[in-house]
Amino acid sequence: VACSQEEKIWDAVKITAYVLMVGLLTFTALMNTVSGYVQEIWETSGHFWQATWLKLYNFFEGREWAIFFFGAALVPSLVFWSFNGILMVADVTGKPDFITRYRIQLGKNDPVDTQKLQQAIYTALCNQFFVSFPMLIPMFYIMKWWGNTFSMELPTFRWFLVELSIFTILEEMLFYYSHRLAHVPLLYKHIHKKHHEWTAPIGVVSIYAHPVEHILSNTLPVMTGPMVMGSHIASIAVWFSLALLTTSISHCGYHLPLLPSPEFHDFHHLKFNQCYGVLGLLDYLHGTDTLFRQTKAYKRHRVLLSLTPLSESIPDSPKRAE
Repeated sequence: VACSQEEKIWDAVKITAYVLMVGLLTFTALMNTVSGYVQEIWETSGHFWQATWLKLYNFFEGREWAIFFFGAALVPSLVFWSFNGILMVADVTGKPDFITRYRIQLGKNDPVDTQKLQQAIYTALCNQFFVSFPMLIPMFYIMKWWGNTFSMELPTFRWFLVELSIFTILEEMLFYYSHRLAHVPLLYKHIHKKHHEWTAPIGVVSIYAHPVEHILSNTLPVMTGPMVMGSHIASIAVWFSLALLTTSISHCGYHLPLLPSPEFHDFHHLKFNQCYGVLGLLDYLHGTDTLFRQTKAYKRHRVLLSLTPLSESIPDSPKRAE
């Protein structure tokens, strides 16, 4: 039985590697055509971003540590707290209706428990200031070693897309396996259970976690890509901001129009043993989304292109009377 299990795991790893490589090659091929047009638009915009970067570089007088802190810490943090600040107003007050009407788990956090929310905010701030920010120190020296991070010339848009695809693949792999490992009973009890105190999550809960989990599952998967690629600080700032924004959307509890669907991760908080990843690819390969695929949440797992909440257009089946 053990041998059979090992063979299944090895087969899954090989399939995962194959799919990821094919996906990367396909993405690169598409990028060479699509991004070429985007790059032309980028280059004809009066080199606005290049000029802005040079102004910023001169503002900090070339002090690399200050530039790195600004791009890797301050900018992503402002994005995170600005977005979640808006969501927290809706969570606490139940207004505005154009946000709260898109609630996924109806009747939950309506309104949110303010004492529980304060604890989540406190933990999130502690994780940022005492875990994430200190982890940027060794990252700073790794980026200095690469020698590309503080270049006076910004990377091309085409190269940034290549980096973004690699960042995403690495994050998916590292997050999925570290997250699934955190659900091993011993680790879950002492580490990951804290994050799952919220069965109906809200945005700020995305970094509400035990410090060990915040290091291994939240921070390292996002930091690894730029460190492997030796990325420019501008790429790092955009990637960190996107990562924090994406995880906030995944936890926010609202399926809002035009934004990525949070149904996948919301279902994980509801059921615990499904939907461990970010993109869902590894969950599909490992069969950890089979229950999710049988639910109405799976049918709602798409970008909402209308103003009608999916909880109304695709409602849950009525509960059977006992």
